[in-house]
Amino acid sequence: MLSSTLAVAETAVEGSAHLIQLALTPVFLLTAIAGFLNVFTGRLARVADRVNAIVKSRHEGQPLPPQGLSANVTSLRRRTLALQGAVLLCSASGIFTCAATFTIFVGALGAEFGSVLLFEFGLSLLCLLGAIAFFLAEMYIATRAMFDEIAKDR
Repeated sequence: MLSSTLAVAETAVEGSAHLIQLALTPVFLLTAIAGFLNVFTGRLARVADRVNAIVKSRHEGQPLPPQGLSANVTSLRRRTLALQGAVLLCSASGIFTCAATFTIFVGALGAEFGSVLLFEFGLSLLCLLGAIAFFLAEMYIATRAMFDEIAKDR
């Protein structure tokens, strides 16, 4: 009797440990998503600072923006849109990852959510892929604007 009780307890512990292992995989993805969000929002803040400096210089009657700041507001607008898309999709990726983690725990209660879990995790990865694509677009726009500024100085 005691050995069967120990076997059941060991099985419960092993099952719980396996569940925690399954849940840790999306949590590691959440850590990466948080890192991406940090980069995206940091770059967005820098673009916003540049726009604010340009607007301030124009309100003060200065014809040119402060040294080192591009007067190409169109480029900054495009960068802002790309970064907003990256932040939006990266946030959605985090939401779908959290939903997948929750589905893992609900599935441990005995309900069959395998297809839902795959759908949520797949959407998470697709959103993250889209966020990275928007980030690449922003990097291209920023690099292009930088090269244009360099060409003007020649």
